[in-house]
Amino acid sequence: MRYLDPKNDLTFKKVFGEHPHILKSFLNAVMPLAEGKKIVSLEYLPAELVPEIPMFANSIVDVRCMDEKGQQFIVEMQMIWTDSFKSRVLFNASKAYIKQVGRGFQYKGLQPVYSLNIINENFDDKPDIYIHHYQIIHTQDSDDVMEGLEFVFIELPKFKAKKFTDKKLQVLWLRFLSEISDLQEGISPDFMDVPELREASELILESGLTKGELETYDRYWDYISTEKTLKADSFDKGLEQGIKDGTEKGIEQEKINSIQKIKEEKSAIAINAKKMGLSVSDISKLTGLSEQEIESLE
Repeated sequence: MRYLDPKNDLTFKKVFGEHPHILKSFLNAVMPLAEGKKIVSLEYLPAELVPEIPMFANSIVDVRCMDEKGQQFIVEMQMIWTDSFKSRVLFNASKAYIKQVGRGFQYKGLQPVYSLNIINENFDDKPDIYIHHYQIIHTQDSDDVMEGLEFVFIELPKFKAKKFTDKKLQVLWLRFLSEISDLQEGISPDFMDVPELREASELILESGLTKGELETYDRYWDYISTEKTLKADSFDKGLEQGIKDGTEKGIEQEKINSIQKIKEEKSAIAINAKKMGLSVSDISKLTGLSEQEIESLE
């Protein structure tokens, strides 16, 4: 049996966007939810978030759902990190939060929105932290939390590098996402011990997808490959231009420094010549300094 990569857009949505009981197990395991906020049941919501301002483009997320308390969860699988991704995440979560408000609605009825973002690249320089949890907190008292929006970013490469062996549900789900690669034959038997993980594993079997789905699956990898190439080319061009600009600035600065050094040496010679009693005219011929420059030297 051959398995497909669950991080692919098609397989990710097939696993987490069509089976609420699997998504519930995943979110309860991965999200830092307090005991009283654990998810009991889920229903899917439209993935498209339409802004109120027409000039803003619509944003489509991978999975959006709501639990029995009205708490919303936005789940994104991001293969390539960009500097603007956090801004997009903030926009989507904020949009989902304010869309709860209807005519005659009271603000106290607003329910929290949680944004979970799984990144297949490292974007933070802290080597020991692979889960980043953001809340709105008091700057002088971190225990004073303003509820409403929470954000979680998970760096899969850092998690994979740690090689966890325990069988906590959070670890198993992150292993599921990070260990299984495209057309892999066989997966860890650990995934078979949890019903939701076993079902998720069956959903990513190559034999379970139609020809059209497999074509969509392959097109997504082509898209990711193109995006990575464009990103790398953009970086190389930026680096090349930066080196060029830096070199030109360095050469120009070196010229300025050399000219200043020569001028200082000439000034020192002129001062000594003045002490020896040479005329200003002769010193000017000797050093190339103007008579006015020489007269100002002491």
